[in-house]
Amino acid sequence: MKVAIYCRLSEEDRNKQNINDDSESIQNQKSILVQYAVEKSWEIYNIYSDDDYAGADRNRPAFKKLISDAENKKFDIVLCKTQSRFTREIELVEKYIHTLFPIWGIRFISVVDNADTEIKGNKKARQINGLINEWYLEDMSENIKSVLTNRRVNGNHIGAFALYGYKKNPDKRGHLIIDEEAAETVREVFNLFASGHGKISIARMLNSRGIPNPTKYKRLKGLRYSQPKGSTGTLWKYFSISNMLTNEIYIGNMVQGKYGSVSYKTKQNQPIPKDKWIRVEGTHEPIIDMDLWNRVQELIKIKAKPFVAGNIGLFSKKVKCLNCGYFVRASKKDDKHRYLQCQTRHVDKNACVGAFVSVDKLKSIIIAELQKLLNDYLDKENLAESISQIDNTPQTEHYKKIEINIAEYKKQIAGFDKGVKDLYLDKVKGIINDEQFVEYSKDFHAEKNNLEKIVAELQDKVDTHNKKSQANTDLLQLAEEYSNIVDLERETVDKLIDCIYIGKRDPDTKELPVEIHWNF
Repeated sequence: MKVAIYCRLSEEDRNKQNINDDSESIQNQKSILVQYAVEKSWEIYNIYSDDDYAGADRNRPAFKKLISDAENKKFDIVLCKTQSRFTREIELVEKYIHTLFPIWGIRFISVVDNADTEIKGNKKARQINGLINEWYLEDMSENIKSVLTNRRVNGNHIGAFALYGYKKNPDKRGHLIIDEEAAETVREVFNLFASGHGKISIARMLNSRGIPNPTKYKRLKGLRYSQPKGSTGTLWKYFSISNMLTNEIYIGNMVQGKYGSVSYKTKQNQPIPKDKWIRVEGTHEPIIDMDLWNRVQELIKIKAKPFVAGNIGLFSKKVKCLNCGYFVRASKKDDKHRYLQCQTRHVDKNACVGAFVSVDKLKSIIIAELQKLLNDYLDKENLAESISQIDNTPQTEHYKKIEINIAEYKKQIAGFDKGVKDLYLDKVKGIINDEQFVEYSKDFHAEKNNLEKIVAELQDKVDTHNKKSQANTDLLQLAEEYSNIVDLERETVDKLIDCIYIGKRDPDTKELPVEIHWNF
């Protein structure tokens, strides 16, 4: 009979305080089980061991390997110290021990609690063990939640990682201290946003200066970190700035319990309603003072309103004052009349002459300017004809032949690389001497460099031709999509417009200065 021995050690086993407790170490489990197998004259197929895994964890690597090998009938018996070492979930007891193992011809034995699927009448004992272990898991889960909740209520930081700008206090568990280098960036982000810069603009500024984002910063400093789900880059992004600007930890408040586990049987988390978050004020030194924090939160409210259900937001973060350069502020006189005005002028009349325009007026100006551009510069019929001619001209065929030549030259370049390697092997074998190797390899490198220059020049010509062709295609698409536009939506504004500058209306001519910076 071939036997598979399975051992498991969890964190709870490591924390036993009484030295007289029965040791649950992996070594102890292996010793007992190997001795048992030898006494039964069974051949040990393999010892599967999971270190530091809970009994409710279904993704234990050795456990999964054991199940796979059992399904492939590589052994006859699964041997554990106790049934709880195999699993604490009654669902898995029923699935494997009582259902699949018998189908696969596998016998299950746990030594200490006398579970043996070969003994008739033993099933009830195994099911009772399963129920007791299931209750144990549930009780343990509730106890852990209670302890964590208590620590959160007391303002202790219980996360595995400190928020960017802070680090864990090595002298006081659950307490955060300021990481001054990162904190300087946090302060800069808040000040930039308060001065009118958008979140994407701030991210661009930080990236252009080579400032590492929180994940990269922690990695460079050798600190513990977690890569955000779905993220693979190391650049500052919109959401990293957005999340930072609304995180109360930066003003000294500990806010935790935003997510909770779906069940003690899974590691999957789900969002917790905001009114159930655990918020404790003044738990650590703030990085951001309350005056700056309040100004930023007010700006976020102003800028983040979508253009739905009567809210201002169509031109959010798009319109700036022509005089001072700051973003204008949205306001409304009533449900029908909405306006954009310079916030600098609103705060200090001596700082800026101001800017003011109604949303409806600005919409009509933009639509009219767009129609004028399309009529003056984009003739759809001529564009379509131009694209068709480009695709069918001898010149286009010429560039296609160039691309074929480029591919052939690249093959020759690869051949030169192989030639140098072959030369080196000839030198090693003694077919050629060192002087010959140097001479021949120089010739190879010279010809290779010459071909690489030719390829670069030809590729530049092809790229330029393709860009011109694509530009005409893009213009035609633009003309077809917006030639009959009668209204603006936020998506259209984002796509077409980079920024808009508005000034103060001339009291004599009544003209309103407007500069539109298009994305095309």
